[in-house]
Amino acid sequence: MARRTDPPSRTVCRRHPPQRAEDTPTPPDTVRTCLRRFRQEGMLGLLPTDIEGAPRPRASRVPEAVRQAMARLQALHNDLQYREIVRIIFYKCGYRLHPKTAKRRWQQGQPAIQEALALGDSHSQGDRYQARVHVIKLSSQGWPKRSLSRVCHVSRPPIDRWMHRFAAEHFAGLVDKSFAPKAPARKVWLPRMLEVYHRQKRHPDAGECRIWSLLGNSEISVRTVGRLMALHRQVYDTIPHRPTQDAPKDPRPHPYRATAPPEFWFIDGRNMDFAIAGVTWWSRIILDGSSRTMLAGAVAPTEASWVALMVLSTACLRYGAPQALLSDSGGAFPSNEFEALCTRLQIDHKPMESTKGESSLHWMETHVNVPRRLYDYQCSLSTTPLECEQAPQACMELYTTTAHQGLLTDRCAPPLPLVV
Repeated sequence: MARRTDPPSRTVCRRHPPQRAEDTPTPPDTVRTCLRRFRQEGMLGLLPTDIEGAPRPRASRVPEAVRQAMARLQALHNDLQYREIVRIIFYKCGYRLHPKTAKRRWQQGQPAIQEALALGDSHSQGDRYQARVHVIKLSSQGWPKRSLSRVCHVSRPPIDRWMHRFAAEHFAGLVDKSFAPKAPARKVWLPRMLEVYHRQKRHPDAGECRIWSLLGNSEISVRTVGRLMALHRQVYDTIPHRPTQDAPKDPRPHPYRATAPPEFWFIDGRNMDFAIAGVTWWSRIILDGSSRTMLAGAVAPTEASWVALMVLSTACLRYGAPQALLSDSGGAFPSNEFEALCTRLQIDHKPMESTKGESSLHWMETHVNVPRRLYDYQCSLSTTPLECEQAPQACMELYTTTAHQGLLTDRCAPPLPLVV
């Protein structure tokens, strides 16, 4: 078996060990130089001259996701307040950041390269619903309205309106809605006002219900026509101003209210407000108590019994004899000729006496003024008796074919005396 031989060991002198490179003595000049630099610069003076000393950077405690979010915010909008940045970061990343830290990071950070946002400018989006949803999402992430207005190029009122609609109806409130007015369009405009004006000028004393019926337009109400007429009386001097009326009293039940024609008729006459050739004319009218229809009428230069007989006979030939006839106690009504005709036709004639307070029971006390309001103005323009005689016939046709206020109260449809 071969015997292993170790390499010959090096003989070392213990009294004089070999010198290493570190044990080499330093020259005196080098020692003096190091001492001088130490006195001047401290420990940094002992370092080589080609090495620069720099303080150790402090480790950042802000997460990387927060720094990226801040860089994106800085690219989107560089005018955010620091408390707004803290709120947005908390809603976005769930990290609480101190406002001073946010200020330092905002000033030191570099904005990221931000491409065009898909929903940046709200006005350039085709889908308005998605644009509103984008604004609501940014608001839920802590964006203030001022910054939303600048970034999305939307004014404050639409943002407030979208938030209120979202709070009330959730996402259904962000759908496009019509801005059309909920109230109906105004029905009073200049051509219609002129139409009412000309009707009112032609019949200056007619009421609002009569003018409304003359218009023949069911789109406007009687009250609307009344307001226009009141405005015309204040503006135009060509329309006579009526005196202020007292407050209406509660109506009392009428003892001679007809239930079916021909039950009660009313006859009355009046002195017209004008004269032809110096002669004042009289007007006679017979009214049906059930339908308020003018059955017959005539004008004459005198208040004679033959005028009343002619009007009554004409009405009876057209519509038959009534059960009762009401009149006042003046003129030709108490005459023997008139009483004889009523007896022959089996008509119960009931003359009212004003001295006993029975004038209020006579409906013609009110309805006799209808011709005055409708056609006295037209009659005053007539120059011949023939023209004055034709006026009552036109007045009767106009009265019986237009709406009556009493029939409106009775809810008759249509409220035309001739139809009823």
